[in-house]
Amino acid sequence: MRVSIIIPALNEEPNIRQAAERAWQTGAGEVIVVDGGSHDATAEAAREAGCRVLAGRRGRGAQQNLGARAAAGDVLLFLHADCWLAPHGLAQIARALDDRRQAAGAFEQRIEADGLLFRLLERGNAWRVRRRGLAYGDQGIFVRRELFDQLNGFPEVALMEDLLFMKRLRRVVWPLLLAGPLHVSARRWQRHGVIRQTLRNSLLLAAARLGVPPDRLARYYAPDR
Repeated sequence: MRVSIIIPALNEEPNIRQAAERAWQTGAGEVIVVDGGSHDATAEAAREAGCRVLAGRRGRGAQQNLGARAAAGDVLLFLHADCWLAPHGLAQIARALDDRRQAAGAFEQRIEADGLLFRLLERGNAWRVRRRGLAYGDQGIFVRRELFDQLNGFPEVALMEDLLFMKRLRRVVWPLLLAGPLHVSARRWQRHGVIRQTLRNSLLLAAARLGVPPDRLARYYAPDR
């Protein structure tokens, strides 16, 4: 089983080298960084870290699809540039997918900050995967290549491509939740505040359920870079 790690990036020069190095440490067959039009040296830093670098249209959905089309792996693992998987994470995927009935999943998180609110976020995100079958992009979504192709990849929208993809996926197979951990930078919560960011996310999700298009909702989702 060969795992291709795909990292969408935009203006991640301070983080991308370390993200790439940690991705290689898991034993990945390849690491692909898809740059969405950075104005800094993100692409150069990724190349120096040994990654294959692709230039694509801005938007995680489009970037991840571009990386998937170029990948050679049997399994695709999508990581954000501010997340990194424990070195034994790919071994967990291999053991889980040894059962051919299993085809996709994500990881328990470890948000890199102290405090009860962060621990509650971790538990809530794990609960959402177990009970609702919905993993977000910062939980390290992995999927067999043939299933990803069957689902036509991620919707190429400005926001919530991960949620929309998982809604389609769970109709075919219920996602696994592996122990990981997947380490996650706390930068977004630290910049905007844990409670404020969580409330904003909840309001955006509620608006999406009411039919507001993701591209419109993206205007209210502040970038963390």
